[in-house]
Amino acid sequence: MDDIIARRQFDPLYIWLDIAFLVLLISALLWKKKYMTVLVGIFFGIVYFAVDYGLFHLVFHARSITGGDLFWVLLWMSMSYGFTNFAWIWLWLSKDKHLLEWSLAILFWWLCCPMLAATFGGGGEPVVIQRTTGSYHGWMALILFVGYVAVIGWNLFQKEKTLRVNILWILAIGILVQFGWEAGLLLGGIRSAGFEQFSDKILTLVTNSLLETNLGMPYIYLIFLAYSAKFTETLERRKQPLTLLERLRENNAERVKSEECSEYLA
Repeated sequence: MDDIIARRQFDPLYIWLDIAFLVLLISALLWKKKYMTVLVGIFFGIVYFAVDYGLFHLVFHARSITGGDLFWVLLWMSMSYGFTNFAWIWLWLSKDKHLLEWSLAILFWWLCCPMLAATFGGGGEPVVIQRTTGSYHGWMALILFVGYVAVIGWNLFQKEKTLRVNILWILAIGILVQFGWEAGLLLGGIRSAGFEQFSDKILTLVTNSLLETNLGMPYIYLIFLAYSAKFTETLERRKQPLTLLERLRENNAERVKSEECSEYLA
């Protein structure tokens, strides 16, 4: 595990294009009154920065950069992917009726942004930022293990099926969100730049997809249930507040259904 390196190389235009998309995404979410989704994204963007700069850089000394300022590049990266990842996760957990549209917008952007920056960038010195992962992957694995073992234990001792956590659902969200991000970086030439062996590229993609965002899924799901049991997406108190278990049962009964399908079925 000491040899796993998460590395990115990109034209500085990539940063500005991504900031523009982030502004558009936040604007669209606010327009659709996804206020809690926006707040969750901002909060976890800050958490990403605290972890990436505070722990990965200051504590573990795992970060290095050329062609840019580490503080500002990490601030952008953390707020961009921190916001996008967790806003998208919140939309998945709430089974938003426009989940397909939000998902396609994010995935297409992750794929297209690196290509746009490579084509229309200035061709100057690229930003190269990387981190080694061996010094902290054990801690991340511990967080993942504790969270999922707690969920598995709950399900094993829960006789009522409607009160069991849908483990496959939260596992799929945790893996696919990170995989979409990593695949976009790899296919766009950002993650793959500087790696000669194809196995190195795939190892980073698979390890990060299984571990990094996924480690927080049991905890973010508990936060989601606790919040949505009492409040709505528009930050208003629910007319009929629920207990945590009642909200879990309700969420299990909900289905992802697009607005168009609902109108057709009606």
